[in-house]
Amino acid sequence: MSVEPAVLDPHDEQDTPRPDPPGGRAGWASLRPLVLRLHFYAGVLIAPFLLVAAATGLLYAGSYQAERIVYADELRVPAGKGELPVSRQVAAAREAHPEGTVSAVRPSPEDGATTRVLLSGVPGVDADHTLAVFVDPYTGEVAGALEQYGSTGALPLRTWIDGLHRDLHLGQTGRLYSELAASWLWVTAGGGLVLWFGRRRARRRVRGATGRRRTLSLHGTVGVWAAVGLFFLSATGLTWSTYAGQSVSDLREAIGQTTPAVSAGVASGGEHAEHLGAGGPSGAQGTDIGLDAVLARARAERLSDPVEIVPPADASSAYVVRQIQRSWPEKQDAVAIDPATGEVTDVVRFADHPVLAKLTRWGIDAHTGVLFGVVNQIVLAALTAGLIVLIVLGYRMWWQRGRGSSFGRPLPRGAWQKVPPHVLVPAMAVVAVLGYFVPLLGIPLAAFLAVDVVLGEVAHRRGERTYPPAG
Repeated sequence: MSVEPAVLDPHDEQDTPRPDPPGGRAGWASLRPLVLRLHFYAGVLIAPFLLVAAATGLLYAGSYQAERIVYADELRVPAGKGELPVSRQVAAAREAHPEGTVSAVRPSPEDGATTRVLLSGVPGVDADHTLAVFVDPYTGEVAGALEQYGSTGALPLRTWIDGLHRDLHLGQTGRLYSELAASWLWVTAGGGLVLWFGRRRARRRVRGATGRRRTLSLHGTVGVWAAVGLFFLSATGLTWSTYAGQSVSDLREAIGQTTPAVSAGVASGGEHAEHLGAGGPSGAQGTDIGLDAVLARARAERLSDPVEIVPPADASSAYVVRQIQRSWPEKQDAVAIDPATGEVTDVVRFADHPVLAKLTRWGIDAHTGVLFGVVNQIVLAALTAGLIVLIVLGYRMWWQRGRGSSFGRPLPRGAWQKVPPHVLVPAMAVVAVLGYFVPLLGIPLAAFLAVDVVLGEVAHRRGERTYPPAG
């Protein structure tokens, strides 16, 4: 992650050019200026986007605990001796909030936790959000109602922070910022790691170093420790981005690694098109076994808490009961149950998911801080705080390169001319392929190169030296 400006300077030993070493290291000696220049561009120009992503990610890491504190009255109630049937809890919620339709029910998952009855189509609630009505499972009293978003059940505070991190509350256009940051994070981390290990051991030491060299050493040390985590954040962030995420989805589909979904269709049909609608907890026309029987049937299929019950969408659909635990060990099994007969019509077990589907699920949940709970959130907070430190130290090095009076400059242009063709051609091919599948890496990189070439040509016409001196 080092934003390592590198004007050749005899007073700064680390930037003093050295003769190309013999043997296999000659290739690295010719590539190092290119890596350094790319790292410089990424650090200076992409770092602001990374800084915003890191700062908002740090906020998100703490949002789970904040949510439990801010909404404690809605989320928790005194534990009682026995819970009411789920159907009675839904009836209580509908009596307090008859608007909209019931889109799902999340029964109390543990002692002292409220049941959530999720209503869609409620006036004043975003179309892609639901109104969560919180019901005391012991008394049937309604503890409150809050807008909810997403499969993790984010309430208003976490939803707002999530939107800030995802798209700065700017919609689809804003998502480009986060994808740009994720696309370049692994490049800057990888470049910094390569540069760090390419330096002689004596130059990596923090103790005894002063000035810019100390800043560089601190920057490199933090970057090395954080590198694996930063690669992970970049990779998992790209999996659900707009453009690179679509490439990942297309690849998974092409090789048969998509996430399976339970089929909600039933053969028996029946007149039950108004399940859990505005008319009450069941509201069904004709035969319907009801919520309590559906939940009992799901329990018989080993679906333990926490679960979500989704009512039939129409007369030819089944109830869907799915586990919603994203923490380790994950519970993601799902069953479809015929509302007329109680027969289980389909079962999908998380254990049977394809490998890439599991990895994607685990990666996203770890990225959002739910996979390992509080420990996961602490690690995320440490990573994002470390990234902020890296960026600040990187800009400080750039300033120190100008000896405290102005920002420094990157390496002189033309270093690519010293790279052997057998190294340069494959490297360009790899970059082209990556740029195609990760366009917010490829397009900015092409823009950087184009600007660099134009500026180099202008400087050349003016008679200014823009190429590095011979080794």
